[in-house]
Amino acid sequence: MRLILLGKPGCGKGTQAKVLSGRLELPAISTGDLIRAAIAQGSELGKKFDSFISHGHLVSDDLVIDLARQRLAEPDCAEGFMLDGFPRTVSQAEALTKMLEAIEHHLDAVVNIDVSDELLVERAEGRRTCRGCGASYHLKFAAPAQEGICDHCDAEELYRRDDDCAEVVLKRLVEYREKTHPLLEYYQPSGFLQHV
Repeated sequence: MRLILLGKPGCGKGTQAKVLSGRLELPAISTGDLIRAAIAQGSELGKKFDSFISHGHLVSDDLVIDLARQRLAEPDCAEGFMLDGFPRTVSQAEALTKMLEAIEHHLDAVVNIDVSDELLVERAEGRRTCRGCGASYHLKFAAPAQEGICDHCDAEELYRRDDDCAEVVLKRLVEYREKTHPLLEYYQPSGFLQHV
């Protein structure tokens, strides 16, 4: 099975990808995670990604397409995958279609997760991540058992990502409407677009 999770930034694509990945036994591929890993490594590519992300902009199509092409070529994707955060533009979707056609495969489903802008800002501002193990929390919706302490590894370093503030979220929503929302029209004629 090959599927895509679409939706506004912060709508829950990553959370749902983790749940579905286990149930469907598919690798969940998050371009956001791949990009954050490159940034953390401090590579030249990571520095390019950071210059986009820290200002609330989408990373350029050519960089993301190359990153996705490399990841989809790995052996664990041969039987299927779930994409979270790719494609984000029609040109990325067209590139993905060509990648799949080249290996004689197709998408099985595109799931759009629809959440209000107000809830997205609230989610982003309350989101925290453990520096020790990467566990995710939300101060209102999924707080750790003890304030500021990770339930999984007892680390006391729960932090908010730089892009988890209202100003950046609102910028990302403007870019979403301009660049990503048109994907709904792109995939609608295919018959495999679902709205949740």
